[in-house]
Amino acid sequence: MKGLTPAIWKLIGQSTLQTLEMVSLSTLFSVLLGLPLGILLCITSPESQGGIRPKPVLNEILSRIVNILRSFPFIILIIVLFPLSRMIVGTAIGTKSTIVPLSIAAAPFVARIVETALKEVDPGVIQAARTMGSTNSQIVFKVLLPEALPSLISGLTLTIINLIGYSAMAGAVGGGGLGDLAIRYGYQRFRPEVMAVAVVVILVLVEVIQFIGNKISAHMMAKR
Repeated sequence: MKGLTPAIWKLIGQSTLQTLEMVSLSTLFSVLLGLPLGILLCITSPESQGGIRPKPVLNEILSRIVNILRSFPFIILIIVLFPLSRMIVGTAIGTKSTIVPLSIAAAPFVARIVETALKEVDPGVIQAARTMGSTNSQIVFKVLLPEALPSLISGLTLTIINLIGYSAMAGAVGGGGLGDLAIRYGYQRFRPEVMAVAVVVILVLVEVIQFIGNKISAHMMAKR
């Protein structure tokens, strides 16, 4: 693009790698946090066939916590978690520090996706597993999760796309990545072409992730 120097293109490449690092690691950590929480929400639910061990009080508490975290504005969450980020990675700004609030912001979203996917599993499959003497853990890990895998992949795709948007928003507070590039080198220096390139790269990342996620989910659905 006209007006962009080799140094700017280098910054764009570095910022893209930073965004990929933030999104990939925060996806991993949000799944590690959200998957067990989603399973708990499902198996303790008193309303679904997946409610293997109904515990209304525990389910209500977990559900409230998830709802609060999901409704928390991300830009405020980053600021609130500055001390935690500093404690874990030694700094409150930059790529690595942003992974902490990204993971915590996405975890409740992942939990709801897991809960919904598990609740959509055919109750007949669960009943058949119970009839054959399967334990609760066997029903969860050998019936519910494998049956819900296509929906889980679709939900994970949506999570990654949301994290790309969150990571761009983190640039407003020095979070690094494409959002930081667009604000510092585009908006603040009156370089609209830099902002435009950053936006285009983000759009391309979203399209690629969505395409891959759709393909994997469709392939799993076809094999069922």
